[in-house]
Amino acid sequence: MMDPREINLSDPKWLPGEKPVVKNVRAAASSDNAVVTHTMLKVMQEGGNAIDAAITGCMVQAAIEPFMTNHAGTVTFLFYHAKEEKYYQLDSTGTFPADLPAHMPVPQGMGPYAGIPPRSVIPGFMPGLKAIHEKFATKSWDALCEEAIWWAENGHHVSNFEHEVNLFGEDFVTFFPEGRAFFMPDGRFPRIGERFGSEDMAQTLKKIAEEGPDFMITGEWADEFIKKANELGWMITKEHMTETPARWIEPIRFAVGEYEIVSLAPPQQQGVFIALVLGILEKVGIRDVQPYSAEHIFYMGHALKMAQYMCGYCQDPHVMQTSSNSYLDERLHASLASLIKGMKPQVDLTSHTVFTTGFGGGSPFVDSMTGGKMPTPRQNSHHDQPSGSCELSIVDSEGNWVQMMNTLQSGGIPGQVVKGIPMVGSHALPNVQGSPMQYYQIKGARMRSVMGNTMVLKNGKPILQLGSPGNVHVTVPQVLCNLLFFGMEPYEAIRAPRMLALQEGGSLLIEDRIPEDVQMDLLSLGIRMKVSGVWDYHMGSFQICYLDQKTNELCTIADPRRCGVADGVR
Repeated sequence: MMDPREINLSDPKWLPGEKPVVKNVRAAASSDNAVVTHTMLKVMQEGGNAIDAAITGCMVQAAIEPFMTNHAGTVTFLFYHAKEEKYYQLDSTGTFPADLPAHMPVPQGMGPYAGIPPRSVIPGFMPGLKAIHEKFATKSWDALCEEAIWWAENGHHVSNFEHEVNLFGEDFVTFFPEGRAFFMPDGRFPRIGERFGSEDMAQTLKKIAEEGPDFMITGEWADEFIKKANELGWMITKEHMTETPARWIEPIRFAVGEYEIVSLAPPQQQGVFIALVLGILEKVGIRDVQPYSAEHIFYMGHALKMAQYMCGYCQDPHVMQTSSNSYLDERLHASLASLIKGMKPQVDLTSHTVFTTGFGGGSPFVDSMTGGKMPTPRQNSHHDQPSGSCELSIVDSEGNWVQMMNTLQSGGIPGQVVKGIPMVGSHALPNVQGSPMQYYQIKGARMRSVMGNTMVLKNGKPILQLGSPGNVHVTVPQVLCNLLFFGMEPYEAIRAPRMLALQEGGSLLIEDRIPEDVQMDLLSLGIRMKVSGVWDYHMGSFQICYLDQKTNELCTIADPRRCGVADGVR
């Protein structure tokens, strides 16, 4: 274990790339940042449990990765309590005031966000950490804030990855003077290797340490947040800050062969999405299919597309009578699998696929065929939104397992910074059934969203946990398919190419590691492949802890697509 304060994040060794499998540890942690991982390990080495490590990790991550998460964003949390042998879920996404119209301060015509501007929301990050700390932590709140304060005061070295993400999100984070002052303190983004911190953030974190999370919920920071919102025309009050508390939920649980899945229940979509995709794949006979053959990609693309449609009917049970059992019904899986198998062509569709590419919702381009071959087009796997969110995977020496997300998404006023805390608002939409993020403005309601916190059980106990940002809903079931149906080792499962759901028009976006013969086979099945790059960080960054099924050793890994680091206490 390293001293986290001595880590220089601009060191090339922390860049995206192949990662080691860390084996035989008594406590484990995996995050997308070396400082965060080693800070969490330090907490556990000094006697804290997985919860203490998770809270500290979230606080530090928001201090050193404001391009990915922040203290005004969202928290979701899945926890196995070893002593109780019980699973817990917490949902603390940002919330919408029930009695005010949607507030969208992004100027129309400003950058790529003018089409669907972010909406202002009440932050969920601190209410979530407060609920988790009160229920499960062993260390004092102020002790868990110390590292975040140090990093805000001293700054962190800017990495190449951070600089790249800042440039990607420039239009969004800099359209208000407050955003420019925070992210561009010298009139530009900090260069690679420079230290970047915020004295204003440090002062706020000191107050949070002294007064607890309530400083940002009902205290001085909340007052400043409300004042800024009112100035911008969003007339929230102190009552709105506590109108919808963080919600404890019974997680969804279902069998997949000899294993069980525990994942996030509604209003989160992830659990039912996994159940649908894996259930459909089981019924089409995916276990007998060659991994990453055209047949596998065909079935996966269709299953993901079908699940996206079906999950439009998944809503907050506080608002509608959403029953997860409907999504777990094997008869539904069999029926949907039958529809997908019926879509498998009985004739070669290569010429049809080539001649009609660009119609029916696909992106138009000109094809040129040479000897039966054709170029594979490039396409982005994101939708011009900030590339934020951070997954934490932690197991302590007492056998407690934590898989959680902290994210800049769905927090505060987009583009604004209040007392050193940046915010990005929410891209959730009202009344859009097909959107992965939807909300109803009803008192007590939480938005339907997709976070990836998931555990795999054997004989009722966790043997693996995983989660990821970046097109979460589609990437988690793909990795689980690799693990549970294809029998891949965990690192092999996350290293394999990942795809989005099959698009209207017959195109399918996947990382550029599919052999040419498989691409030609896909053409014959009516699917035109598009590529997003060999390693696409918008396809996620999995953080995993697991028990080796041969040795029972605790192991941990990080995804090669981002700057993730996994390590353990030996």
